[in-house]
Amino acid sequence: MKRFPKLLAIIVVLSGIFFSYTARARVYLDITSADLRKLPVAIPPFIDPRHPDVITAKGSKMALLAGKALALHGFIKIIPTKSSSNDRSADWKAMGADFVMLGNYNTGGKTGMTLEIRFIDTSDGRMIIGKRYRAPWSKQGNMIRKFCDEVIYQLTGTMGISNTKIAYVSDQTGSKEVYLTDILGENSRQVTNHHSITVSPRFSPDGSELAYTSYHRGNPDLYLTKLSQSRITRAISWRHGLNIAPAWSANGKTMVVTLSRGGNSDLYLMTINGRIIRRLTKNNGINISPSWAPDDHRLAFVSDRGGNPQIYIMDMRSRTTTRLTYAGDENTTPNWSPNGKMIAYTGRVGSTHQIFVIAPDGGSPTQLTRYWGDYESPSWAPDSRQIIFSRSRNGKRQLCRMFIKGRAVIPIPNLKGNQAFPQWSPRLKY
Repeated sequence: MKRFPKLLAIIVVLSGIFFSYTARARVYLDITSADLRKLPVAIPPFIDPRHPDVITAKGSKMALLAGKALALHGFIKIIPTKSSSNDRSADWKAMGADFVMLGNYNTGGKTGMTLEIRFIDTSDGRMIIGKRYRAPWSKQGNMIRKFCDEVIYQLTGTMGISNTKIAYVSDQTGSKEVYLTDILGENSRQVTNHHSITVSPRFSPDGSELAYTSYHRGNPDLYLTKLSQSRITRAISWRHGLNIAPAWSANGKTMVVTLSRGGNSDLYLMTINGRIIRRLTKNNGINISPSWAPDDHRLAFVSDRGGNPQIYIMDMRSRTTTRLTYAGDENTTPNWSPNGKMIAYTGRVGSTHQIFVIAPDGGSPTQLTRYWGDYESPSWAPDSRQIIFSRSRNGKRQLCRMFIKGRAVIPIPNLKGNQAFPQWSPRLKY
């Protein structure tokens, strides 16, 4: 086999040897159903077919990752399997599994590997989906996540979200810097190194770049960095006063930013190189926290023009503005869902802050969190079924996620320091 070119060394190369569908997914269940039971799935350790009776740490680790990647979608539970159940002819249905995932791996030298995975319906032994992947050994996690996301697609008709990232701010070094982690809270890395205060990280629509605001030069300036590297970041707006809270348009060519260049905090449409295209608001109170609708036709933002902070909607074609929220005396940090159907935001309830969602055309909001502590800065998952936010309790701030149809608050594990300003990435390339 020829060696991979360097360009492909960072890309998971896929060749399919099993196919369970052609152009359409088999939609098995409605995951929005209130009475949906979790699907039990068995995932025994992956095996090296040259040593089928040996359970290795590598094979166990890959199975564990697959289980986490499936379970994070909320409608799958991983049932425990004993070491003896690694027998591929085991009666998985008798063990309580509706489905089983079977994986084989084969190392092709020091860096390369081949991974074959099948997802099987235990009721009739029919394979739902099977794939073969070839890639450098370092990309095994990408291959497993890709397969798991394909499984979710086969079961629901919507691609999974296991290959996404969370950008956030942490004070673990003593300064507030931007970090990046996967949704499982693993493989965290530091993005900025300004030794100052950094806030409001925002992904570009394709997830390849991150915009944020840093105070390290004494002024809140707006920066942009490519996430494929960790050395270079460039300032795109350093006007006197505020340059904060960037909101990317869907085409990735423009963003809406809050500037205070005229003394008042107003919204401006600018290119990603910092050139102002037009001013969107003008001296009608403080205007901050913009969030685009997925179609780029509307913009949600916060203004205190009515006396206290509320969420407003601007029609970007007519430039007309309407007030969205009326309940409560402080509503902030709107975030438009990727499917365009809901806006999540932070609302004050008594002395605490809680997470709400509301339809962009108005109506009564729904309060999602009702617990002690403060819950702030919601950001949607790409499938519009979950949100991530920060939770503050006893002086400790932590990232958590929640399903819109559920009530359980799920902390993101393994992250250090106090965490704030979470931003969920779009689906990323594998």
